[in-house]
Amino acid sequence: MRSCGILMHISSLPSPYGIGTFGKEAEHFADWLRDAGQKYWQVLPIGPTGYGDSPYQPFSSFAGNPLLIDLDELVENGFLTRKAVEEADYGADPSYVDFDKVNKCKMALLREAFAGFTDDVGYTSFVMDEQDWLDDYALFTALKEKFGGKPWTMWDEDIKMREPETMKRWQEELKDEIKFVKFVQYIFFRQWDRFHRYCNKNGIQIIGDIPIYVSPDSADVWAQPELFELDEQRNPKRVAGVPPDYFSKTGQLWGNPLYNWEEMRKTGYKWWLKRIGKSQENYDMLRIDHFRAFDTYYAIPAGHQTAEHGTWEQGPGMELFNAIKNDLGEVNIIAEDLGDIFDSVKVLLKDTGFPGMRVLQFGFNPDNTDNDHLPHNYPENCCAYTGTHDNATIMQWYREADPKTRAMAKRYLKPNLFEKFNMCCIRTVYASPAKLAIVPMQDILGLGKEGRMNVPSTLGGNWNWRMLPGKLSAATAEKLRDLADTYFR
Repeated sequence: MRSCGILMHISSLPSPYGIGTFGKEAEHFADWLRDAGQKYWQVLPIGPTGYGDSPYQPFSSFAGNPLLIDLDELVENGFLTRKAVEEADYGADPSYVDFDKVNKCKMALLREAFAGFTDDVGYTSFVMDEQDWLDDYALFTALKEKFGGKPWTMWDEDIKMREPETMKRWQEELKDEIKFVKFVQYIFFRQWDRFHRYCNKNGIQIIGDIPIYVSPDSADVWAQPELFELDEQRNPKRVAGVPPDYFSKTGQLWGNPLYNWEEMRKTGYKWWLKRIGKSQENYDMLRIDHFRAFDTYYAIPAGHQTAEHGTWEQGPGMELFNAIKNDLGEVNIIAEDLGDIFDSVKVLLKDTGFPGMRVLQFGFNPDNTDNDHLPHNYPENCCAYTGTHDNATIMQWYREADPKTRAMAKRYLKPNLFEKFNMCCIRTVYASPAKLAIVPMQDILGLGKEGRMNVPSTLGGNWNWRMLPGKLSAATAEKLRDLADTYFR
């Protein structure tokens, strides 16, 4: 069935508390999506963010980001006073997230909320149900606090190597901090569940995002080092990235540890089954980032300063997806298959049956040549985007494109009289054969450079865009609904 949706991270919602949350504004946005004829809301990964604030480098593949917790609900529940919440300094500019200020304020308020918390049935059952990942994550986070935020590879040798006696000693010594971390996760997932159900009740399905790799400084790597390519000192032997291409002469050096696929195979891919299973609870559909690495992945020797001298290695292929299907049944997955793709990746995508991605702005070029990202070439089984969180907004792209590329775009899109370029792009994606069309909120609002979410391979100044209050107009919703109706979405 044809459908459409919007891409916007929770953190980008307006709120008086410096960052978007699962509060009233999230519900208001879900109402607006319903009125706009949308069926999907795609978010970025919701894990706890670390250095650089990237949702794609979380401290855990299973935990939630405390910064997204709604403070108003904690006031309503009697955990916080209205005064404490309103007097905190979250940063003065409502158009972006000041992560340093928000993090400092919010964690202090969550500690205040925890001080007045006594165990309830919900907390006790949550801690039992989630102990498989929660125990390690809570100890990891408590230790990180104890060691001044240092990566786990720089902790004392005995706890870095998880020696049993040392583990017991720290569990006892840090028991209060461990309980605080578990309390925060309990509140996070309680609120996420409420938010998710509210969206579903409005006919909105949530598309979640799974980063293919995990952060080197994460509970996942510290707790299960055998599942990754690490040396005896638990440092990565080789790391992830992509080779040099049109966009980067030296490639992209991501630095994430690679999976030890041989070890994962021996366990029947148990870690992946848990990860996908947990994601299935959180979302209605999943987008898997850098899907191609399940077929062939690029391995760069650790210590290299660029990605120029890596090698291509064989991933688990269909064996992993067969294991997922056998354990979890059919899983709704969108495969991010962008970039330089080998034929073998296309075969894997076809064998899984998952829809791939097409991005309209990739379709236009100065040579006026045909390609897969032009809508007349879209297969039905794909998800079409005007752009993604890693691209310029469609208006920024158009303003910065060279004259020949811009001429090709205008000739192809044929804007109607008085039709704005961003709406023309949305109309074209909606009209395409793709069964699902997703548009970033910045493109719906017609924002330029100020709306860009992320510039890949740069650190700082990313992930902090926020939608200003009052931008969800009934007129825009009506326009989108009309397009959705016209193109049977």
